[in-house]
Amino acid sequence: MRRSGTFARQVLLVRVGRRDDDLRTTDLALPEHRYADRQRRRYGLDRLSRPPIDATRAEIEAVMPVSPALPMMHTDEATAGSIPLLPGERTVARRMKFGVVNACTLASLMLGMLAIFLAMQGEVRIAALCLIACVIFDGLDGALARRLGVASPFGAQMDSLADMCSFGLAAPVVVYASLAGSVSTAAAAVACALVAACAAIRLARFNVSPKDGRFFCGVPTTMAAAVLAVTVAIGLPVPGPVLVAGVALLAFAMVSSFPYAKLARLVKMPPWLWLAPVIGALVDIRLTFALIVVGYLVSGPVLWLRQRRTA
Repeated sequence: MRRSGTFARQVLLVRVGRRDDDLRTTDLALPEHRYADRQRRRYGLDRLSRPPIDATRAEIEAVMPVSPALPMMHTDEATAGSIPLLPGERTVARRMKFGVVNACTLASLMLGMLAIFLAMQGEVRIAALCLIACVIFDGLDGALARRLGVASPFGAQMDSLADMCSFGLAAPVVVYASLAGSVSTAAAAVACALVAACAAIRLARFNVSPKDGRFFCGVPTTMAAAVLAVTVAIGLPVPGPVLVAGVALLAFAMVSSFPYAKLARLVKMPPWLWLAPVIGALVDIRLTFALIVVGYLVSGPVLWLRQRRTA
């Protein structure tokens, strides 16, 4: 009876082992049996042997979803714990250069915050001058990064975030403060909200789109903020509703697909073409500025039509 009982237990364990194997093929997270090792040692049943923990973990990781926003890292990079902010050689000189470039970006960010505070206190023209300084520092950090050889993805993302604060938020706040009393509050709020929304779309699209060395796709956020800041600083004598329409038009121009010439191409124009704006600025700087802005905005649709005809 003892032997028959032992034989019956062996048959029962074999069947349970088969059932466990079937369950294990469908459920990777099945907990390991508590007495598997004891039964294997006692009865010599190899069917109850389970895969090692590392193999099971590898199978689970193989079927886990991977987020497309997170890049796949190699084992060495994952164990390192962090990705270097400045790729390449890590010398003291390069780190100092990297710090100078990012200091310019932070200066642009801080000037944008100062412009918001000044606009809240009614110092609209001083706030507009702070925005112009933001534009200068924004161009300076990129030029220094390329000149010093410390351009990095971290610097590009930081510059984009600073642009959103200075040009996507501070510029609409300054414009809103300058329009107070000349137009309705709702109209000024809608126009300035359009600038903020379009600036965010423009910066996000710029980060993920391929770059063109000749033209911008839409008016750059920095240039739009510079136009708004200069308009407030010089006190352009235009009725309030016209200013609101101009602000909304500039916002839509940022997210348009029209090609606009870069500043490097404008600098290479013949010198005699620069005489007209210089003479016009000496006669009436406000009218000359308005004509330059209108001409630049119109140049995008003109270049777009020209490209379609030649294509």
